[in-house]
Amino acid sequence: MLFNKNENKLTSSIEEKIKLYRRQGHIVPPRKIIKNAEQIEGIRESAKINTAVLDHVAANIREGMSTEDINTLVYDFTVAHGAIPAPLNYEGFPKSVCTSINEEVCHGIPDKNIILRSGDIINVDVSTIYNGYFSDASRMFMIGEVAEDRQKLVRVTKECLEKGIEAAQPWRFLGDVGAVIQEYAEENGYSVVREFCGHGVGLKFHEIPEVEHVGRRGTGMLLVPGMIFTIEPMINMGERYVFIDEDNDWTVITEDEQPSAQWENTILITETGNEILTW
Repeated sequence: MLFNKNENKLTSSIEEKIKLYRRQGHIVPPRKIIKNAEQIEGIRESAKINTAVLDHVAANIREGMSTEDINTLVYDFTVAHGAIPAPLNYEGFPKSVCTSINEEVCHGIPDKNIILRSGDIINVDVSTIYNGYFSDASRMFMIGEVAEDRQKLVRVTKECLEKGIEAAQPWRFLGDVGAVIQEYAEENGYSVVREFCGHGVGLKFHEIPEVEHVGRRGTGMLLVPGMIFTIEPMINMGERYVFIDEDNDWTVITEDEQPSAQWENTILITETGNEILTW
């Protein structure tokens, strides 16, 4: 049991284990980012809507539609379910979803003039606020006839995410997550974007910790039951270097204009492993 019955307190066994790791010199999470049972349930309900939004996109995305059409799908579905698209007006972001195509790494802005063509790969990044709780996930979609090298990039990136989730176990470390992602991406000849990373989520859109997709095992913050965060590796076919489009100050693009892919889930660290909340 994560929390004492009828109390918003961690069980003594978990508290003592955290103290032990702190005494050993490890970075331990601050108490404020360890969610209680009520918060976890609220985030889980938000996550259900977030996943349903992406399912709705998956059922409707097609060649010939614009990325603004995707934005409309996301906005209409989200508000119809009593929720709010978290990206809308967040730090000035003008749309309800991020749509990043081909060499765009993340934070692509939907536009009626950007039309999906056969051969495109696109990341659709959805974030939801429901009853004050936040959730976040993204998926890759392949449009029409996609070249084999791009198909492999999309597949390997998803496998990077899966390996990262597998490594995210209680009483291990965030460095373990980054290490397995980096190793698998580089084994396949790809590079990992380092300027952007996963993050804590739930009570806010972005919380600590930062979840880097490179790292060394046994380093970084201790993973403790009750932590909720995203893992969202951005993997490039070419070099890892990126820049931000000066025309909109949002869209991140690979410097060598080679394709990039990203998959993202929100996960909960449990006492026995983890739970995938969004996909």
